[in-house]
Amino acid sequence: MGIRYFTGVNWRRVSDHGRWAGVLCLAWLCTAGHAVDVGLAGVFPGKALLTIDGAAPRTVPVGVTTGEGVRVLSVDGDSATIESDGKKRTLRVGQNVVSQSSGQGGDRAVLTADGSGHFVTTGSINGTTVRFLVDTGATMVSLGASDARRAGIDASKGQPGVVTTANGQAPVSRVKLETVRVGEIVQHGVDALVHQQDMPVVLLGMSFLNRLEMQRDGQTMTLRKRY
Repeated sequence: MGIRYFTGVNWRRVSDHGRWAGVLCLAWLCTAGHAVDVGLAGVFPGKALLTIDGAAPRTVPVGVTTGEGVRVLSVDGDSATIESDGKKRTLRVGQNVVSQSSGQGGDRAVLTADGSGHFVTTGSINGTTVRFLVDTGATMVSLGASDARRAGIDASKGQPGVVTTANGQAPVSRVKLETVRVGEIVQHGVDALVHQQDMPVVLLGMSFLNRLEMQRDGQTMTLRKRY
């Protein structure tokens, strides 16, 4: 029998895709200094499908500047070149980048709770855009099979284990993520669990959170990097 881990999530609730679709639309990310989180969700002739600050994807034509100050300069194959806070960046489909418009640092992220009190936000694993749910009850970052494949993770090379969920035991593989980004916070070599089934969100567990200072004030949670 493999190693056991704790996920800290009621999977009967999480597996309700209809409910979570509403949660994902309500949550967003704000970072210190008005940073802008831009992800490339797809490309079309002369247009880029962008996700900005965790909002729903929207089509932005080449030459157009969004209200957040993101300008699409060109689209080529499966990539797009954008300009934000005066800097040009080329993104491939599935990648995201956080720009700092005010020039202030801080290595922190400020998250706003949705109507159910959950903190769900956009971030990235190994440069691939994902949706995170902050879960202090999860031992490690936990992601589903499809998110792992998109991030280039080979779960078959991980250490096998077992987790106990509300629906019973489930096999997982323990892996190490090259990078995990939330807002301006980037961590390297983060332990994670890959499930064999898909998950509606990635659980941002303690293998990431235990390196941070977490402060909640009402509907706002501030994460600050300690080391």
